[in-house]
Amino acid sequence: MATTLVLYFSASGTTKRMAQTIANLTGANLHEIKAQYPYTQADLDWHAPQSRTSIEQHEHQGHVACVNDFPALDQYDTIIIGHPIWWGIPPRLIANAIDQLPLDGKTLDGKTLVTFATSGGSGYQRSQSYIQRVVDQTHHQVTIIPGTVLSNQRQAKRWLTKANLI
Repeated sequence: MATTLVLYFSASGTTKRMAQTIANLTGANLHEIKAQYPYTQADLDWHAPQSRTSIEQHEHQGHVACVNDFPALDQYDTIIIGHPIWWGIPPRLIANAIDQLPLDGKTLDGKTLVTFATSGGSGYQRSQSYIQRVVDQTHHQVTIIPGTVLSNQRQAKRWLTKANLI
């Protein structure tokens, strides 16, 4: 039985591929985080100030609804969440996913939370701060392992080894 769950949101397929790589390297189960209202190409146009993602990412307290179909957490010790970086932070639906993870009275308390991102040019510092703030606001008592930006299997393996996940 896998004790690690990899959750991921991917708008273009890049994060999905990295999540699959991480699941393969760790022997983890894999589950996609889906937006309740899927994104269109026009929604993802970061050059357009009125695109859906441009508006969502600039709502500082905003949460974007995701489909609440997460697997039961009681069988997992470690939750890894993968996401792209939009405007320096994870998409707002990642906060909503973290809010929704404790299902059926189950809790994230006592679990290890790890995050990674895929990005064309951003570092992970702002994303790490964002994840920490979301966890603090939801009062989850989790161990957070520092995340990183990954672009290939070699980087993923090195990061997972350093984090003692493989």
